[in-house]
Amino acid sequence: MTKSALLVVDMQEDFCPPDGALAVPGGREIASPINKLLAMPFNLKVATRDWHPADHISFDTSNEPPSNKAFKSSTTIANPENTSETTSIPIWPVHCVQKTPGAEIIQEIDISKITRIIDKGRDKRVEMFSSFADAFGNKSNAASFDLAAYLKENGISRVFVAGLAGDYCVLCTAIDARKEGFEVYVVEEAVKSIDSGEKGWGAAKGQFEKAGIRVVSMAGSEIRDVQLSS
Repeated sequence: MTKSALLVVDMQEDFCPPDGALAVPGGREIASPINKLLAMPFNLKVATRDWHPADHISFDTSNEPPSNKAFKSSTTIANPENTSETTSIPIWPVHCVQKTPGAEIIQEIDISKITRIIDKGRDKRVEMFSSFADAFGNKSNAASFDLAAYLKENGISRVFVAGLAGDYCVLCTAIDARKEGFEVYVVEEAVKSIDSGEKGWGAAKGQFEKAGIRVVSMAGSEIRDVQLSS
């Protein structure tokens, strides 16, 4: 029998209106479809959390002016495992700091249905949009456990992804799940993006298509297959 996992990405207070430090438009609204998914017989249901130290490299407060404007500036980071390798990342407002209210999963999500929570972005030196690896593809203590290994140990072959934000952490998590060899589906009604237009969510869907990832509907046959698997 094919085993499926649901990944609920970053449904945290700081990513949700009205008061989130980095609120995704409509982010709280997808709690209802996500709870419908959580009620289905997925073999594993994993929630992810951004879980940053207070001095994380992506924060505006961790960078010097004039290159510290949230949403506008960027900074260059080095690979902790190979410092000659660098990449540019966006600057964000301080968000999802470990053990703060903004880092908690929103109360609208039925966490009683969640099998396990993975914390990511714990290394202050490096960005980590994906739940599988950091911005350089490293698997390290930036995450609380190796998600790919956990899924494979439990015989998972299909991964369904929902949550925030479609053009960042959902995108990177889905892409990396595919790289790990899983069959990957993104549930459109259960995703919101920072940019819902063609440059954000539209571009993400283009990347999904290139990677062999399908964007599916709650009413689609892929979800029905999960419902019928119980």
